[in-house]
Amino acid sequence: MKNVTHTIAFWLCLLTGLGLIFIGARFFLLPVVAEHAYGIQVNTGGNYSFHYIKGIRDIFSGLILVALLLARQFRALGILLLCAVIIPATDMSIVASQTTFKTAALYPHLSAVIIAILLGIHYLRVKTENV
Repeated sequence: MKNVTHTIAFWLCLLTGLGLIFIGARFFLLPVVAEHAYGIQVNTGGNYSFHYIKGIRDIFSGLILVALLLARQFRALGILLLCAVIIPATDMSIVASQTTFKTAALYPHLSAVIIAILLGIHYLRVKTENV
């Protein structure tokens, strides 16, 4: 059972990291599309500076998740995931504070909070030599 749990956690963490890299890249390549997918709509007047800030944050977050996972630094990964819960939780509150927000826009952020908590706890409990 431990092996199955760890395999699921591994793939979920890997897909999360790769997904964050994709989301970050989308903020660079298609900033308006990414903004709408995030759950907000702002008139930037063509200035996408904040989109790029969000993009690089997501790319870095994805890269560090994948790097720690592949390096089998499970304790560091668990600590990082639990500390990082603040990011999707804040994102969720930002989306919820928008006058035009739709409840469906909260689900990706809520899912990220749940995934980060569950994976963080899992990786804090894993012993490297047992996997």
